[in-house]
Parts: sequence; structure tokens; C-alpha cells
Amino acid sequence: MIFGPWKSKAPVATREPSIPADLRLYVVGDVHGRADLLERLAGKIGRELADAPERVLTIFLGDYIDRGMRSSDVVARLSARDFPTEIETLRGNHEQTMLDAFEDERVFGFWRKIGGMETLVSYKIDVSRVNRGQDYAGARADLHERIPSKHRDFLNTLPLTRQIGAYFFCHAGVRPRVPLDRQDGTDLISIRDEFLKSRVDHGKIIVHGHTPVDEPEFRPNRVNIDTGAYLTNRLTCLVLQGATRRILEA
Repeated sequence: MIFGPWKSKAPVATREPSIPADLRLYVVGDVHGRADLLERLAGKIGRELADAPERVLTIFLGDYIDRGMRSSDVVARLSARDFPTEIETLRGNHEQTMLDAFEDERVFGFWRKIGGMETLVSYKIDVSRVNRGQDYAGARADLHERIPSKHRDFLNTLPLTRQIGAYFFCHAGVRPRVPLDRQDGTDLISIRDEFLKSRVDHGKIIVHGHTPVDEPEFRPNRVNIDTGAYLTNRLTCLVLQGATRRILEA
């Protein structure tokens, strides 16, 4: 009888996840051009700060643009750090696609299918030809001309990850069984099935967006807070303080 290779299942973490006691974290899911929901959430967070600990930080998980109609307003606000708390903004796959479009006109063929035209319209760029699959070179020229340098600099400098306490923050997720400090950038902003189906302990609780869900998902090894704001009118924020966690929505 021939036996296949024996594999052990890595156990799921059972420790109580926490962050430093003097810190409150607000973690915001995919905004996708919904500047109106971002404004409402900022108001809710601002009203909570009276009883906040010494340090308060808001982490945005990426995908600020596309699909929703006010992407330029979202980028303007975040690049100006116009928020009730200190903020850190991570990179999503949609920001990466926009950056790629600056360099290669062929990217417009893909970008227009995933909500990129709404972003171009928000910057007052004519998309009539691009929507027909034409004149990508012209659209790229318009992109360079119309996007403020501050917005492009903001997109270029977005980091992929942040770690605080027992939590690891990224846009899409991580590749199972690969150390967190050796994750591939493409996985961090675009992975789905291998990560979402995995039950292994990643070393930290992964907080992510990227894959819309009806309700925030709390799993032993991950938390998903993308509730599809551009379609559902619900922008979800995870609030972490010590070992407690709760949901705030706009």
C-alpha cells in the first residue's frame, strides 16, 4: 500500500487578540468613491473621541477609488489628512490599477471593466471613447493632465501593510503558510480563495477588505469588513481597543 505525504493541520489561533491598552483603532473597509459615507463615518468617529484613550488611529484598508462617483473627493480628503484622527492609508488593488494606468495605456481595457470610468469622470475626464474600447492613449494623456500631483503622490506612497498588537492589516489578505514579512505584494492586494478558505493560524489576526460580504465576518484567523459600500450604502469600520472589538457603520 502506498501512502501519500503526511501533512499536519496548523491550529487556528486561540489566544485573545488585543492591541496596546492606550490605543484605540478605527479600521475602515473599502470606500470606493463614497465620499458621502466617508463624511458620515468621520462625524461618528469624531463624536466618540471625548472618551478615547491617549492615542487614536484610523487605518484605511484601501480601494478608495472606482465604482462610486466621488473618487476624486475621497482621494482629496485622505491625501489632505482631513479626518478627526491621525490616519494611515493602505494600498488596494484599485489604487494599484490606477497607478499602472499612468504607465501603460493598455491597462485601461481592464480598468474600465472594474469601475475605473467612474474615477475618471470624477476627475472630469471624458470617457466616451474609452467606454467603447477606443483611444486608451488619449485617456492616459488626460490622466496625467487632470490628476493633481498631490493625489498621484498620495497613491504612489501607500504602504501595503500595517501590524499592531495581535493584528495584521492589509487590503485583500495573505497567502497561508507564508510568513507575514515575506508576503507577495500582489497577494496582499488581490488574493481571495486560498486566503478566504484557509483556517490556519497566520500568526496574527488578518483584518482585510476586498471581498464584499453582507455582514462583517469574524473568523478565528481573520476579520473581513468590506460590506460593499458603493452598492449597499454601508461603510463599515472595525473599532479595536485593548481586547475589545465592535463595529461602527455609516
